[in-house]
Parts: sequence; structure tokens; C-alpha cells
Amino acid sequence: MTAELSHTISRIYQEQSARVLATLIRLLGDFDLAEEATQDAFAAAVVHWPDSGIPANPRAWLISTGRFKAIDRIRRDRRFIAEVPDTTIATDPKEFVDEDLSIEDDRLRLIFTCCHPAIASDARVPLTLRTVCGLTTEEIARVFLIPLPSMAQRIVRAKAKIRAAGIPYRVPPADILPERLDAVLSVIYLVFTEGYASMADPSLVRRDLTGEAIRLGRLLVELMPAELEARGLLALMLLHDARRDARLSDDGELILLAEQDRDRWDREQIEEGAGLVEAALSGLRAGPYAIQAAIAALHVQAPTSDDTDWRQIAALYGLLLTRHPSPVVELNHAVAVAMVDGPERGLRLLDALEARGALKSYHLLFAARADLYRRLGRWAEARQEYVEALKRVTSPAERRFLDSRLETTARLQAGINNQES
Repeated sequence: MTAELSHTISRIYQEQSARVLATLIRLLGDFDLAEEATQDAFAAAVVHWPDSGIPANPRAWLISTGRFKAIDRIRRDRRFIAEVPDTTIATDPKEFVDEDLSIEDDRLRLIFTCCHPAIASDARVPLTLRTVCGLTTEEIARVFLIPLPSMAQRIVRAKAKIRAAGIPYRVPPADILPERLDAVLSVIYLVFTEGYASMADPSLVRRDLTGEAIRLGRLLVELMPAELEARGLLALMLLHDARRDARLSDDGELILLAEQDRDRWDREQIEEGAGLVEAALSGLRAGPYAIQAAIAALHVQAPTSDDTDWRQIAALYGLLLTRHPSPVVELNHAVAVAMVDGPERGLRLLDALEARGALKSYHLLFAARADLYRRLGRWAEARQEYVEALKRVTSPAERRFLDSRLETTARLQAGINNQES
């Protein structure tokens, strides 16, 4: 096999394996069998494509091959026949099951299955990341900061529950769709978050996951056009993702929002997201995603960092904190207040948050405190907060950024001490 063909197959695996798996789960009705069939199909591709060439529709080929491989596996397991000839490779495009491939929402169906109320809440996101997004169990364990065996068992139990309870592989009927919406929105956003600020990927960003989450968000808006929170979620993801090309330097280092080159932001995507924000806020009571999208819109629509309307952002975080309180929202509110009323006020709010111990393992609490101390010129305290943040950070890119800030702060502190001496 040539290096070029090997690279092409690897790219097809990265782009199509999750889609192939989702469709095979629907066709076969079994998660484990579908995973084995997906691997069998790609193994067959490695054997056959060097001679026959890459088919015009690789995904169709892989799904057709995977399904036949699964059927043969079932026959062997049940000993229906003593020996099965290797006739599972589809070579004629007419043999492809195109009617099964025309449905683009297989992964959306799979998300609703993974988010079924019968499945334990702590297993829904891991199962989605494993089956819909193609993350390995090792990667998911790192995302959730739990041991690999524990995560593996969590995913195994969730699959067993789907099998035992006969949970259907479908988008639920319209009468129960709204009650499932919150869980699905949450899972899609967590998929986006893992792609946007990955704890499992050294480069911080996984565009395959952010792109997939946005695609699923669009499907959800099409499926439920009257649900304003679906629009709010899509807007939030689009507005964050619009900054993707400016978030990292050419050598892969993290660039804060205030320091990003705004000419590199995707203005077309910002315009689309802003329009969705207006629609999401048109109801009587804005939901959490709509409010967060409004905050994101204020950030990306400001011509410069200095033009950011921090007072309105602080007010929106205050509204979010009232309606949907959480320690992370409280942290963001404190940072916004510090931009309006000064770092001392922000530190008092963060001190109160830290005293309750709600975010004692969250590195951004300590990074935020460090930044406020830096603004006050309290270098020793800023340095200590960076040290605490580094004890808790998991993302390699964020670790490098905090290391750089710690080094800079240490130099500033040393300069002040030398002046005083």
C-alpha cells in the first residue's frame, strides 16, 4: 500500500467512521455488533482498496461491507453454517444499500437513544462521545477525569441497558419530544465543548467534534423549529466557533479573546449566529443557551476588545445566575463584574465562591483570581494562584499558557523585588 493511499484511508476513517457506526447501529440494532462490523469494514478496506481502488462512495461501501460482515459473524456464532465463504465485499455499486444511506440524521437518532431516561445520567454523555463522536474510551476517561476501568464499565452498562430495555433507535414521537430536549441539548453542547476546549487532545481544538455538534444542532433546529432553546444552542456554538482560526497561534499556543486578531473571525458565521440569538430571545422567558449566546454575540460583535459592552455582559450573567444558577456561571459573572467595577470587586466575589468549595478542582477559578491579582500588581499572590491552577489543569494547551503566565509573573515579581532592594 502506498503512503498516499494509507493517508487517504486514515482520513476516510476519521471523517466517516462515526457515521458508518451510527448507521450500522440502526441497521443491526446492537452497539457492540455494530462496532465490530465497523472495524471489520475498515479492515476489509485496507485489504481490498489497494487492488480495486477507493470506491466512488466509500461510506456506502463501508456500511454495506460492515453489514454483511456482521451477518456472517452472526451466522458463525449461531453455527447456521459450518463455513462461510468470504463473499461479504460489495464490489458493484448497485449492491450498495443507498436507501439506508440517504438518511442524514442517524447520529441524531443515536443521540436520542443515548439520552433515553432509562440510561443513567452519568453514562449519557460518555456513551454519546463513544458512539456518535468516535472518541476512544481512554479519551473519554481523560475528559471526565475518572479511571479507565470505571469509564469502560459505565459505557458497558449503558449499552446493556439499551439492549435489555429494548430502547428504540429513533427520534421520539412529537408528544414526548420536548421532555427529552434538555438532555439532548446538553449532550450536543458537551460534544461541542470537548471539541472547542479538548481535555483529551494536545492541540486544544478538535474541529471534527465542533463541526459535528454544529451539524447536529442544525438538524435539531430543523426537527423542532418552534423550540427556541435549540436555536439558542446553535447560535452559541456558531458564535464560539466563528473565532476558531484566531484562538491558536501558528505554533499552537492559546490566544485569549482580547488578544485575538478579529480579522480572522468568520463574519458570515457571526451574522448567522446573531440572527439566531434574536430568534432565541423572542420568547417570554429566555433559556440558558439563548442567554449565553447573547453574551457570546456581545463579545464577537464588538469592533475591538476595548469596545466590549462588559456592563451588559455582567447583567446577562446576573440574569443567568438568577434563572440557572451554577458555580461556573457565578465565576463568569464575577469576571464580568471585575471588568465593570474593578478587580477588587471581582476578587471579593471569587473569594466567596472559593470559600464554599464548589470549584476547588476547577483550574479556571484560580486562573481568574491570578489574572485579577496581576491587574492589581499583586505579583506574589498572582503567582501562587497560577501554581494552584496548574495543579488542576488537564489540557496541554492550557497548561502551556498558564506556564507562560506564571513565568512572566515570576519575572515581574523579581523585577519589583530588585527595585525594592
